[in-house]
Formats: sequence, structure tokens, C-alpha cells
Amino acid sequence: MTGTEYSALYVRSPEQAYQQLFDTYCNYVYAIVYNKIGRIASAEDVEECVSDVFADIFFSYDTGSGYEGDMQGYVNTVAKRKAINTYHRLFARASHYTEHDDETMGRLRSDTDIEGDSDRSELQRMILNIIDQLGEPDSTIVIQKFYYDKKSGDIAKLLGMKAPAVRMRCKRAMSRLKEMLAAAGISL
Repeated sequence: MTGTEYSALYVRSPEQAYQQLFDTYCNYVYAIVYNKIGRIASAEDVEECVSDVFADIFFSYDTGSGYEGDMQGYVNTVAKRKAINTYHRLFARASHYTEHDDETMGRLRSDTDIEGDSDRSELQRMILNIIDQLGEPDSTIVIQKFYYDKKSGDIAKLLGMKAPAVRMRCKRAMSRLKEMLAAAGISL
């Protein structure tokens, strides 16, 4: 349907023009609206937005504008703008949580221990810093052995050493690491 066809139909019968516009673009508008707000909106919200799109088009389209092009571009623009406005309205409504009873707050609790996770990551960071202080190749041996669970032979190939030398260096590095951790106040 072109703007000229819609204008001519509107002059003859506004109801018929509205019905023709709705029949032609209903599925198109629904798809646009659903893609914009379908994740956060109920089916009723989507249908209400679609109805609002057609009401905006019907009441705001200037039939005397001389627009002769396809109505699809105009319908597309109105549908996207209305859907975006509806999205913002729904998102704002959803983010304003006012109910604070114990039952609801219990449902909102998470199994995630943020404080514990933070403490563990801080401890890991401190341990890695102390391992780095061992120097090379000891720090690489310890990390490869205990973080990546590699065998002495694999580490030896990686560092260009013999497996017995890697085992001996690992044993000595672990003794030094234990002392360094104790000095830092970390006991494992």
C-alpha cells in the first residue's frame, strides 16, 4: 500500500483505510514489536504496543502530505519508536522493586558467596605473587606442576631439562615456597 492509496482510501472511508492498513501490516508490526520487547514483555504488553502503533499511524499520518511512497517505511519507523518507548517504560517499571518482605527477599538471595569469592581470589593473587618471587625456572615448574597438573617429563621437555632435575628443583622450590608463605602469614 502506498501513501497515495492510503490517503485516497482515508478520504472515502477512514474505517476502511484503518482496516486495510491493519490487514496489510499487522504481522509486520507484530514482528518488529516482538523483536524489541518480547524478552521483557508479556503477550498483553506486546499486543497493546501493536495496537498503539496502529493508533499512532491512524491519528498522526498526514493524508495531505503528498507522500507517495510505500507505507512500509513509515509503519516501520513508527513501530520501532513505539516499541523502544514501551521497552524503556517496561524496563523502568521492572527495575523499581518496592516489596521488601522476608519471603520475597529470601527468593532473591543467591548461592554466590561474594565475600568468600573475593577472599579466595585475593589469596590466589598473593600466592601467585610469592610463586613469581621464586624466580625462573622454579616458578614455571611449580605452576606447571600444581596449576596445570603436568608431569615432570612434560615440564622437562618444556624447559629443556631432564625429568630428575625438574623433580629436584620442584622439591626445593616447594620448601622455599612453604617458608615464604609462612613469612607472609599464609598457612595452607
